[in-house]
Amino acid sequence: MNIKSFLQLLYCFLVGSLCLINGCKKADSSGQPYVKMVVPTLDAANSRWFFFTSASRPFGMVNLSPDTEVSGAWGSGYRYNTDTVKGFSHVHAWQLAGPSIMPINPEVIGQDQLFQDYSSSFSHQTEEIFPGYHQLFLDRYQIKAELTSTKRVGFHRYTNGENTALLFNLNGQQGPSFMSNGVVLQSEKSDLITGQVINQPTFRRPKPCTVYFAAKFNVPVKKLDKDPATGNYIVYFENNKAKPLMVKLAISYTSVENAQINMKEELPGWNFDQVVKDSEKEWDDLLSRIEVEGGTTEQQKRFYTDLWHALQGRRTISDVNGAYPDNTGDEFRIGQLPVDDKGKPLFNHYNSDSFWGAQWTINTLWGLVYPDIMEEFVHSLMQYYKDGGLIPRGPSGGNYTYVMTGASSNPFIISAIQKGIIKDDLEDIYQALKKNQMPGGIMDKIGYEHNTSIGGGLSYYIDNGYVPYPLSDVIYGSHQDGVSQTLEYAYQDWSLAQLAKRLGHDEDAEYFLKRSENYKNVFDTVSGWMRPKNKEGIWKTDYDPYLIENGFIEANGAQNTWFVPHDLIGLSNLMGGDDAASDKLNKAFTEAEKLGFTAGTSHSRETHPEYSRIPINYGNQPSMQTAYIFNHFNKPWLTQYWSRKVVKDVYEGLSTQRGYNGDEDQGLMGSLSVLMKMGLFSMKGGCSIEPQIEVGSPAFDRITIKLHPDYFKGESFTIEAKNNSAENVFIQSASWNGKELGSWSVPQNELVKGGTVILEMANKPNEQWGTK
Repeated sequence: MNIKSFLQLLYCFLVGSLCLINGCKKADSSGQPYVKMVVPTLDAANSRWFFFTSASRPFGMVNLSPDTEVSGAWGSGYRYNTDTVKGFSHVHAWQLAGPSIMPINPEVIGQDQLFQDYSSSFSHQTEEIFPGYHQLFLDRYQIKAELTSTKRVGFHRYTNGENTALLFNLNGQQGPSFMSNGVVLQSEKSDLITGQVINQPTFRRPKPCTVYFAAKFNVPVKKLDKDPATGNYIVYFENNKAKPLMVKLAISYTSVENAQINMKEELPGWNFDQVVKDSEKEWDDLLSRIEVEGGTTEQQKRFYTDLWHALQGRRTISDVNGAYPDNTGDEFRIGQLPVDDKGKPLFNHYNSDSFWGAQWTINTLWGLVYPDIMEEFVHSLMQYYKDGGLIPRGPSGGNYTYVMTGASSNPFIISAIQKGIIKDDLEDIYQALKKNQMPGGIMDKIGYEHNTSIGGGLSYYIDNGYVPYPLSDVIYGSHQDGVSQTLEYAYQDWSLAQLAKRLGHDEDAEYFLKRSENYKNVFDTVSGWMRPKNKEGIWKTDYDPYLIENGFIEANGAQNTWFVPHDLIGLSNLMGGDDAASDKLNKAFTEAEKLGFTAGTSHSRETHPEYSRIPINYGNQPSMQTAYIFNHFNKPWLTQYWSRKVVKDVYEGLSTQRGYNGDEDQGLMGSLSVLMKMGLFSMKGGCSIEPQIEVGSPAFDRITIKLHPDYFKGESFTIEAKNNSAENVFIQSASWNGKELGSWSVPQNELVKGGTVILEMANKPNEQWGTK
């Protein structure tokens, strides 16, 4: 071997070794799909019903995965630390569950216990999970269970088990819902059964919701047994030793017939492995829109896991033909979405948790990377308005739930308009948004206030300039906390004023801008905090800014004081100027760092006295924006410093025992993590007449966003951080397409033309860059 060959071989060896130690520099450098970079078990020990997803498509109607716990919305679903499977449910959605199947061997259980004692242990050591696929081994029955799906059809494959039967659990508690009236009918065809099950009303979802299904098997059904005590069923099959038992179960929220149509259109065949590949490709197409380079393999895996979560939770409720459940009126009806010339729906209709906090998360991420998804969700939200007269803030089962507070969907829609993603029917949309923020609109209602419009305190807010705490002696719903309501309403008023101004509604713009200043009425200049005041205008006595709730929603006064995204200059003036305000916030971060910037490692710990007394909580929505506030106080180097600290302490690692350290509401915390790691943010939620993207300190060396050609002129937008490292977090200088960039704010419409931002990084702040 000559010296040149030897050196080349040595070089390859060293590069390979470094890759093994530090992680390959490019997310897909090994050629593996992006889905294999995702770790679905992140934080799974703290799963709630709709948190964990495995064998599902993006926003799928079917969200098929194993259930280890089934009681209640919070401690249920796939809980990593519970080692027994109780079934494979097809619906894990906001306030909804669906048919559950459990493969069993009746000979192992015993005839008298078939419907009571059916769970099986399993081991994580023999488990395989990636987006679109879940496989585990049921020890009790010696059955290998594999799951995948299309958007509306769950696909099961059970191997190695002799005498396998299927238990259909259709009645009893399933996560958030008590399931009742579950029935199975055997079809004239011996390989098909149909049925339905009803999600009974909950505190959050006021009306029942029926899930219809059709299940087809690859072997004939031998018999169907119903248990008179539970109302559940066992399906027995003819001799099936020669091949795996396979099941296709399609669902619909409108009819059994539509469930069968969903199956026929989406999954006519039996090629399980091909469906897994198709699901993998669908996920890959979405995940590959962002490519990161640099960091370790673990950091890259965490990034794509966060990005995957950003596309989670919210679920399709419309059928392949566009039929959907409309529960917004007095009587249930089957609605029909508009279709194109070929009969294909122009968009899907969705079930969704609240958009509370979306202004700092999916507004920015979807509006830049997934404008097609953002547009579709806007059309769905407007369909609810056309049906029921209000734009929802968290619909479930085709109906309003009034989850959380305010008109939280409004900034999402406004942002889509301001970015040019929504271009048509703007006047009609504006009038709907305006209705949402006036008496009789959704802002009038507090969380889960189904039958009155008092708890929102909107009339008091309009007449007196704030929502008092307490509002009254009567509790009308949840989250009746006046300061947080006032702050939220003020931001949403400012957002609507921007659209009003754009559309030429100058009088409306002036009206809502005036309302947006109401935040000043709950700022106490003596204590220096946002502070509750009662109807008489008297400040709350014995006020403790570190006491959670008591006037604040899922936050304390120290955290919520910074919720003035639309007028941080005004907030700074109330605090005595930029230096005083930034010093106060910097002190808050220094205190919060001692507790890891979160109120414990899960949402259930946030009210615990040991964790709740924290001035900044990056485990929940009210504190999402705080690191980027320093930009607006003319201290961008502190944004760079603290945002990187938060990413390191809160949003790194791949542990099953922690991950989001709080309330990962359907992709919001995942979205925030992705944005912070890219060094991108939008304080005003994209609602300005000219939406701005704020530049911070990216965690990766190079990030490339592939822009959607149907919405943006550019092919891609790249952020390159030179000399980036865990220590070199400070921006020294920046350029945009070769020209000096002296500001931390860039109009989105410039970025989406395509190009490159180059950041020179170092371990000491440059206090000149980005300042006014």
